[in-house]
Amino acid sequence: MSKITLSKKIVNSWCMYDWANSVYNLVICSAIYPIYYESITSVKDANKNIIKDTVTFLGMEFKNTVLSMYALSFSFLIVCFLSPLLSSIADNRGNKKSFLKFFCYLGAASCAGLYFLEPGLNGEQPAMLGWGILCMIIASIGFWGSLVFYNSFLPDIASNEDMDKISARGFSLGYLGSSILLILCLVFITIMKNNGYPGSFAPRICFLAVAVWWVSFAQILFYNVPEQKVGTRAKESIFKGFHTLRGVYRNAMSSRSMKVFLSSFFFFNMGVQTVMQVAVYFGAKLLKLPDTKLIPTVLTIQFVAIAGSFLFSYISKMFGNKLSLSITILIWCGVCVSAWFVAEYQSEMGFYTIAFFVGLVMGGIQSLSRATYSKLIPEGAHDTASFFSFYDITEKMAMVIGLFLFAFIEQHSDGMQNSLFAVMIFFILGFLLLIPLKDNRLKAYNKQ
Repeated sequence: MSKITLSKKIVNSWCMYDWANSVYNLVICSAIYPIYYESITSVKDANKNIIKDTVTFLGMEFKNTVLSMYALSFSFLIVCFLSPLLSSIADNRGNKKSFLKFFCYLGAASCAGLYFLEPGLNGEQPAMLGWGILCMIIASIGFWGSLVFYNSFLPDIASNEDMDKISARGFSLGYLGSSILLILCLVFITIMKNNGYPGSFAPRICFLAVAVWWVSFAQILFYNVPEQKVGTRAKESIFKGFHTLRGVYRNAMSSRSMKVFLSSFFFFNMGVQTVMQVAVYFGAKLLKLPDTKLIPTVLTIQFVAIAGSFLFSYISKMFGNKLSLSITILIWCGVCVSAWFVAEYQSEMGFYTIAFFVGLVMGGIQSLSRATYSKLIPEGAHDTASFFSFYDITEKMAMVIGLFLFAFIEQHSDGMQNSLFAVMIFFILGFLLLIPLKDNRLKAYNKQ
């Protein structure tokens, strides 16, 4: 773990990978793709009421949004199995950057593959639906797999005191960069629509744009951030990898602070990631909002999230990580309760108000979680990728369970509105489990 923060050039180059890969999270996961997918897999009347929203996949019938969530949940499960092996090997070989490149290129290529997902004929489901689901799964694996290695560079380049600020800077650059591409996509879609191009053409071009953006800006990190060498022979790496991972698990479980934090993180992250994945579907299906209102709302969330990242970084500096995280979790609880009433009373203005608060805490809770965990890694540990692999397993298993439960409740009840109760329970448990956390490494730096 770095005792001093490295040069501004290295730190900014590391942060630029957030700028590069966040376009996947925004354009593919949160904005254009969900709206496009929901539109080509639903049949609606003139009043936007859903006539049919089911699709057939592998011989089984699913609600369209449920299939999407099951696919994402499956992708997170694969990442859980892959990342421990790969990251522990990378630590022992000292080639984290090589694995980061592989997953980056894999994710970007899969985003480009979504170009071939075209609407079906005469209201039928898309002929390439299976291909689209496969690309979504692989793109998700590429994105989340790369984050294991990207996050593991943070303790290598930043001192303990600077981690909150640098982590927040990365997320903020991610929100800004992805917002710029989304604006460009919106302009492009509008121009294409006004010039009579088919409605599916412009969104599919945007999927290609995501791939190009992701790969292009990732080169900044690839060229400027140094690799931490450990000098282990390559032929020993796979055995050292399993040994390292076992050691990381023992270290994590023997540390009361890390055990408490990861237990809390497991539950509140379950809620955070589920809300972020289903927010657009919520607005499109329950409130019947058109893309002309949904996409600008998602864009607004991104800019609010930039301010939120720095706001909670400041709160953390003034009052410590624990209090800052606790505040964000309580706000998330309020978001879930409010969302239920918004759906019940079909309040469009209520949806926009909730979106503002989601943006406010979305960046804050993610950057704080990453920075808090980084601080709890034992000082002097060289196997940071393996530590972040363990963090990643906790995060992805939470996402697997969270999305699966949300989708399962929607599939077997009247709709996704009932799933909000499960999400609220996740946040409550996360808050309660965070209460016992006490560690001087998480203290307020203005009180040193």
